[in-house]
Amino acid sequence: MLIAFNKPFKVLCQFTDGPGQGPARRTLADFGLPAGVYPAGRLDFDSEGLLLLTDDGALAHRLTDPRHKQRKTYWVQVEGAPQAGQLAALRKGVVLADGPTRPAAARLIPEPVLWPRHPPVRFRKAVPDAWLEITLREGRNRQVRRMTAAVGLPTLRLVRVAIGAWHLAGLQPGQWRAA
Repeated sequence: MLIAFNKPFKVLCQFTDGPGQGPARRTLADFGLPAGVYPAGRLDFDSEGLLLLTDDGALAHRLTDPRHKQRKTYWVQVEGAPQAGQLAALRKGVVLADGPTRPAAARLIPEPVLWPRHPPVRFRKAVPDAWLEITLREGRNRQVRRMTAAVGLPTLRLVRVAIGAWHLAGLQPGQWRAA
C-alpha cells in the first residue's frame, strides 16, 4: 500500500511525539491514516506538502535510499528578489557545512495557488519575496532551506509538491489518498 499525504505545517512526520518536547505537537496519528503505514522519508516540522507512506519496506527503501536518486520537487517562497547568479549557483550545487550539494533544477515561478498557511508567512512591505521551483535528487536534513540561505535567499515557506512520479495535486492539508 502507498499513501500520498499532504502534511500540514507544524506536524511531525511520525505517529508519536517524543517525551520532553514541551507542549504536545500534532503528529501523523491525528489524520486517520491506515494502520500499518509509515513515512517513506521525512518532511521537516515547519515544511508542508507531499509525504509518502507505505507498509512495504522494500518500496520505502527505494523511495528514500540516495542511490535511487528520486526527484523531489519543492515550491519555495524566498525572501529577496532572486538574481541570475543565485539561480545559477543553486543549479550548479552549493557548498554546505556537510559538503557540496549535487546540482539541482531551480527556476523562478509565479506565485502558486496554495492553501493559506496558519500562521501565515509574515508580510514585510519593504522586503520583496519570490517563489522558486527546486528539484533535488538527494535529501539531506533541511537541504532546500540551507541551499537557499547559502545563496542569500532565506526560505519563508517550503512546500514539497512531488516525489518521483507522485504528485500532491488535489490534496488539501491533512488529506490523503492511495497513490
